[in-house]
Amino acid sequence: MQLYNTLSAKERAELIDKAGKNRLTLSFYKYAKIGNPHLFRDHLFITWNALDVLGRIYVAHEGINGQLSLPADRFNEFKSHLDSITFLKNIRLNIAVEQYNKSFLKLKVKVREKIVADGLNDDTFDVTNKGIHVGAKQFNNLIEDEKTVLVDMRNHYESEIGHFKNAVTPDVDTFRESLDIIEADLKDYKEDKNLVMYCTGGIRCEKASAYFKHKGFKNVYQLEGGIIEYTRQINDENLENKFLGQNFVFDDRRAERISEDVIANCHQCGNPFDEHTNCANEACHLLFIQCNDCKKEMDNCCSTKCKEINALPYQEQKELRKGQGNSNDIFKKGRADHLPYKKDLRNIFESFKPSS
Repeated sequence: MQLYNTLSAKERAELIDKAGKNRLTLSFYKYAKIGNPHLFRDHLFITWNALDVLGRIYVAHEGINGQLSLPADRFNEFKSHLDSITFLKNIRLNIAVEQYNKSFLKLKVKVREKIVADGLNDDTFDVTNKGIHVGAKQFNNLIEDEKTVLVDMRNHYESEIGHFKNAVTPDVDTFRESLDIIEADLKDYKEDKNLVMYCTGGIRCEKASAYFKHKGFKNVYQLEGGIIEYTRQINDENLENKFLGQNFVFDDRRAERISEDVIANCHQCGNPFDEHTNCANEACHLLFIQCNDCKKEMDNCCSTKCKEINALPYQEQKELRKGQGNSNDIFKKGRADHLPYKKDLRNIFESFKPSS
């Protein structure tokens, strides 16, 4: 019984090219009580591996969070399998705005303590007492209301390349950091303001809305299906698009363009640009924004030092990496001090003054 990948990413990419089939990239989540996540994980892997599903799926006692791709011609089989699972029947699937056959190159189904690392003790509040879900049309109306505080629940590197007009974008590296910051900085507006939240596909807002209601916010709303579903609705219903730039995604596409606005800058030269890359030096691998000119000049590296290391023979690079490990100090996202034009968000709430 195969419960792991037998092909490398390179081998899988070659098979995808050879197959010549279009693939669909999609995501979904569901909070539900799963008694035996390990058994459920194995069932999903066996079934989805047979359907040529690739992606990153987290399973926990509290539910499932999936981002994946599969051959378009096997979508109905995949949907039928989801519908055969009671708590996943008729679940909303967020189909990617932009499709790319190699968005994922391995199937990873992992058992986690939580499907999103929120750092919360769920026993201390009612996680089912969530905020009001709103579609694109109501969301557009809400965020034009002077009584609304619009908050981006994503991380700084996500909101840097794209966000809604007039949104508060906390300067955080992780979701769990944002919760206490938002609660503290908006404590004076719990009674009389609309707290409206959004994220990529809706999962972060699902838990955050219940948490903020527990903290005393009276009027809590969340964008149903996140930015992905919002984009589908504005296109289908011919609504005004109030999102600027690109929507950051956690696969090999890195982003989906929602509007033609470019609101970010190359971290090396400062010119308008909004596409992330990873430093080619494997000992660094920093995620940062680099324009095509800088990419060419710096050989896809974030610094002169990394460029020099990347030019060394592979074995020498391996020797230099020995003992370093893959710590959080290495895999930062756009935070390196040597990037002269990295965005300095600081405490963006300081400049946010909701009207009385």
